[in-house]
Amino acid sequence: MSIIRADSIKNRAGNGAPTATNGFIVSGVCTATEFKNADGSSVGAASTDNINSSTNAVLSGIVTAGTLSVSGNATVAGNLGVAGVLTYEDVTNVDSVGLITARAGINLIGNDLNVGSNIKLGNASGIVTATSFSGSGASLTGVSVGLATEASVATNGTTVVLDLSKDDHKVLASGVVTIDVTGGTEGDTHTIRIQNTGIATVGFATHFLFPSGATPGLPVASGSKSMISFTVHKVGAAGTELFTGASVSFS
Repeated sequence: MSIIRADSIKNRAGNGAPTATNGFIVSGVCTATEFKNADGSSVGAASTDNINSSTNAVLSGIVTAGTLSVSGNATVAGNLGVAGVLTYEDVTNVDSVGLITARAGINLIGNDLNVGSNIKLGNASGIVTATSFSGSGASLTGVSVGLATEASVATNGTTVVLDLSKDDHKVLASGVVTIDVTGGTEGDTHTIRIQNTGIATVGFATHFLFPSGATPGLPVASGSKSMISFTVHKVGAAGTELFTGASVSFS
């Protein structure tokens, strides 16, 4: 056996590659910019431990590999069939005709989740939480909705400020008391249940507008009960207005 050592091997004319009539047998790694058949076409099926290409490798047949590692971009013009688990990150679009299972949940980084016409939670028994829900809710079942209420104790010389994020308000009053409000949404209706725990004179802030501009005279005796109902007409910097009616002396 002989050894040929050369920096460059050319044909006799020195203008091209030599012709290997019986082929070359390479026991190590063969690196080339391109592999072709004798007719100049791309090499078809091949069996090798490693294929290293610094440019594009075009494979028109079937590639079978124990491990396929791509350090750059991989473009698949046709279909990609995966019998095992496909793990990936940072996918721009997922177009699935079947079921998508997200074992660790779905983390939505953008603004909206657009889901056709329906979201079905199957047999889910958990909690759906959102900052707001839109729609009439006419098709909802199994939903228990009640009034939000608050209770306040007002003593002589104080102003009790009702939070209009609640629907119902109970005021236990004694002495000279003024009722005011904060917040509110136009069109919402509220009730105030007033019970005198002593002799009480109850007045109202200017937000409360009564029929004909006449504030009703509520009973002052201890133990008296009255109810004020109002609808929020408007809110904002220009001033809150509450259309108000009164029912007095419940017994």
